[in-house]
Amino acid sequence: MTRMRAVDAVVLILEKEGATETFGLPGAAINPLYSAMKAHGGIRHTLARHVEGASHMADGYTRSAPGNIGVCLGTSGPAGTDMITGLYAAAADSQPILCITGQAPVAVLDKEYFQAVDIASIAKPVTKMAKTVLEAGQVPGVFQTAFQLMRSARPGPVLIDLPIDVQQTEIEFDIDTYEPLTPARPAATAAQAEKILDLIAEAEHPIIIAGGGIIIADAADRLVEFAELTSIPVSPTLMGWGVILDDHPLAAGMVGIQTHVRYGNASFLESDLVIGIGNRWANRHTGDLGVYRKGRKFVHIDIEPTQIGRVFAPDFGVASDAGAALDALLVAARSRAGGLPDFTGWAGECTARKSSEHRKTNFTEVPIKPQRVYQEMNQAFGRDVTYVSTIGLSQIAGAQMLHVYRPRHWINAGQAGPLGWTGPAALGVAKGKPGETVVALSGDYDFQFMIEELAAGAQHRIPYVHVVVNNSYLGLIRQSQRGFEMDYEVSLAFENINTAGSASSGYGVDHVAVAQGLGCKALRVEDPELIGEGLRVAKELMDEHQVPVVVEVILERVTNISMGTALDQINEFEALAQTRADAPTALSPMGELAAAQ
Repeated sequence: MTRMRAVDAVVLILEKEGATETFGLPGAAINPLYSAMKAHGGIRHTLARHVEGASHMADGYTRSAPGNIGVCLGTSGPAGTDMITGLYAAAADSQPILCITGQAPVAVLDKEYFQAVDIASIAKPVTKMAKTVLEAGQVPGVFQTAFQLMRSARPGPVLIDLPIDVQQTEIEFDIDTYEPLTPARPAATAAQAEKILDLIAEAEHPIIIAGGGIIIADAADRLVEFAELTSIPVSPTLMGWGVILDDHPLAAGMVGIQTHVRYGNASFLESDLVIGIGNRWANRHTGDLGVYRKGRKFVHIDIEPTQIGRVFAPDFGVASDAGAALDALLVAARSRAGGLPDFTGWAGECTARKSSEHRKTNFTEVPIKPQRVYQEMNQAFGRDVTYVSTIGLSQIAGAQMLHVYRPRHWINAGQAGPLGWTGPAALGVAKGKPGETVVALSGDYDFQFMIEELAAGAQHRIPYVHVVVNNSYLGLIRQSQRGFEMDYEVSLAFENINTAGSASSGYGVDHVAVAQGLGCKALRVEDPELIGEGLRVAKELMDEHQVPVVVEVILERVTNISMGTALDQINEFEALAQTRADAPTALSPMGELAAAQ
């Protein structure tokens, strides 16, 4: 056995578990771990400008590729509490990130010592495990358990709190005999798969709701194979977007009361059997449950048993890893070759709706309407881009109008939706996808939260494009205030004394100047005909300088984005597409019938 400090053992464990990408801020109580990282040399580190930003970077890195686990580091006092939002965002979307905090010495933990806080108790509700390690000899076992928990069942974050004296205590440890523990994942049985096939055999209009659990299980290929084998249309959730190519013949379009496409809702409302795989029936997906459930049977497959029946009781529920369930369904479906109904006609109906149910995007007004921005993004970034977004009208409109073609190419804080997540998460995604095009999408308020992390991107040469649609409003909150007949404390506009007479005059913060001051490149667009050129220049600047590039688009102040309370009660605030020219980047061009209507 080899004698070493507990933190030296931690670094060796991180390496063996494959968690070598860290984000954080050193501080007095975490410095021993940083000294171990420096001595080891194999753990990469990005110095964040805010500890919450570090947690979102770790989250973005985790989401960027199968098997990734991002690590965030800080002290247990204000740094630990700052990272709680990041832990919540990760937990809400089943993302494994490891948060390591440095704590005051064990002997003073109950003496109101400087920056000593019971971070484990604070973090427990938003983690799978949160523990302050009081004995150095327990450190290897706690980390071994942490990695197993993060990967088991429904994945999620873990916080490990290390008092400074525990970090520096020497222990006996042999990394050569350390082995990661096997994760535990429930798997559907053959009998359960057969039951689902029985329900499919009784249906006329089945549809698959493909959730983020399929992406987490790295099972998108199996989902598509099952859909093609059975000819069942697939509707991805916001978290599952990318499990099937948007232009695949069986892609029925996203369903929801906010993030959705019109043809997706229309097809869902014609369905009679809904097979949810790796989803959680989120309220922004279902809307009014009376409308959502009426006339339909439901199958729910989820890795977390307590998710089954949480929102409503399905007709049949299965606790299973999405990949394992799809394996069982494929075996069952192949054994029934020719014994299932032919759903090609139903699938064709869903496909036909894709050429007749479009919102207009080709607006030419100045100030710019936001719909035009997403049209130009489709044209500028093509099929290989990875989008990163979190919340707001920008995210909702983006999900209605952008296109995604691969798993993990739409990365979104779906349930928590914390403002400020987008920028640092995009940095983490870009670290996990070196050489690929990463594009963040924010409204102006989301962008202003954690804007300082642009400096981390400049310092560490992490290139991505950040599209900021600026209407100088808390747009989603303003829209929700319509029901209260008010527009109160949601405007961000003011006359900036430094921008008088410029394009952003009256819009408050000069985002271009701030971004440039933080070491990045930035440009502003106020003419819809110049958006495409602005995005092209941004890509060139990103490639040349290898730093974040901000593209600020000045929008009209007030725009209401399509949404409602139920799938059949969506409010359309703008004109719908009537001709192909109205929606030139639609996946299926407007048909002649739609054009004549």
